Amino acid sequence: MYQVNEIRFACPHCLVLKTAMPKKARPAGDGKEQGPVPKQVKVEAACGPSSPLNFDSPSGLFESFISPIKTETFFKEFWEQKPLLIQRDDPALATYYQSLFRLSDLKSLCSWGIYYGRDVNVCRCVHGKKKVLNKDGRVHFLQLRQDFDQKRATIQFHQPQRFKDELWRIQEKLECYFGSLVGSNVYITPAGAQGLPPHYDDVEVFILQLEGEKHWRLYQPTVPLAREYSVEAEDRIGRPTHEFTLKPGDLLYFPRGTIHQADTPEGLAHSTHVTISTYQSSSWGDFLLDTISGLVFDTAKADVALRAGIPRQLLLQAESTAVATRLSGFLRMLADRLEGTKELPSADMKKDFAMNRLPPYYMGDRAKLVAPGGQLPGLDSTVRLQFRDHVVLTVGPYQDPSDETRGEMVYVYHSLRNRRDTHMMGNEETESYGLRFPLSYMDALKQIWNSSAISVKDLKLTTDEEKQNLVLSLWTECLIQVV
Repeated sequence: MYQVNEIRFACPHCLVLKTAMPKKARPAGDGKEQGPVPKQVKVEAACGPSSPLNFDSPSGLFESFISPIKTETFFKEFWEQKPLLIQRDDPALATYYQSLFRLSDLKSLCSWGIYYGRDVNVCRCVHGKKKVLNKDGRVHFLQLRQDFDQKRATIQFHQPQRFKDELWRIQEKLECYFGSLVGSNVYITPAGAQGLPPHYDDVEVFILQLEGEKHWRLYQPTVPLAREYSVEAEDRIGRPTHEFTLKPGDLLYFPRGTIHQADTPEGLAHSTHVTISTYQSSSWGDFLLDTISGLVFDTAKADVALRAGIPRQLLLQAESTAVATRLSGFLRMLADRLEGTKELPSADMKKDFAMNRLPPYYMGDRAKLVAPGGQLPGLDSTVRLQFRDHVVLTVGPYQDPSDETRGEMVYVYHSLRNRRDTHMMGNEETESYGLRFPLSYMDALKQIWNSSAISVKDLKLTTDEEKQNLVLSLWTECLIQVV
């Protein structure tokens, strides 16, 4: 459950929302979360290598991210189907990858305050099981380096995009491209060591090799497109389907459910790679679960059959054949209603994405990014949407606390004020920001969303006052600008 705190009125019908809610996404790794949220700290050099990636657009970024594979080929032949290995002999790309995160960065990060469990896991693979070597409390670099050198432990750094600007830049664009949260973990493993046992994940995985070399083995999934993480015993997984070594600049992709393990070869320097992951809980099944509750609520308002009580003692019965037949009839009725539905209600997925994703990548004064600027929109203005990739539009239920009446409203959520330092850190509380409008505003909002620019006078609203209130509300949240 979440509570809506009303912070200011833009107009009698257009309410600015600020919502606090614990995130659903869990951080990767084990251990207790301890200590305060660390301050953001830049650890990269003042002048890093120029980026070989294209940041002009989300699609441009992804195309350069998987180059030389074409995007169409990737989604037709590999996405959710099979692994893809891209080995690149490109010194410039290798240098750029190395700048994303280095073993030497840990010293600076430790000085700013990071904690075992929440920010860092120290672990080894021992006899096919993960052994966690975390201490309590704050991480000290000398102790961390000692465990790395003497115990041959892997250092797993959670969500480095909180600290590393270039990873923030990459992952923010990928979240725009996929329309799904994108997390990351860095793994630093000494020579002749392995950090994790064979396992599979519930996310689509992209591996970037940053430093040194890593030997990988992939196996046939036991659960294709798995919905949860699981460790697999060596005697159950058979022979590898793929075996190779990644070098700096190389990229590996594999679908969720792919069993994998990796080690750093003997006699070499340590290995550093970053795992960039997405599409957790983003299946058709998840979307159906998110949509069906709102659909049932709307249908029950219009059809008395869904409001009728269940048979007496139904909950005490062991036999359910007759009930299943009745429910299948209701599901067919819902399917028929869905065919003619223009606006799909979303219970959580859209809001969860908007409130938990990264804010726009911005290296200037962030206060300027989220402060209204430029000309104030009026009835004679022409306006256009800003930050299109950071705004979601959805229909959801609303209950008036004054008279307990229920209805549907249009919600506009955005991520402009999201906190980078809590991104993907599961148990941290997050806030959502946005606007709430009457359902009658939907057509006008779609006009703004679907136009490169539109005159305020042409908005499909009944009165000029409603048109002005709409654009002023959006302008106040920095979602439109006057052109």
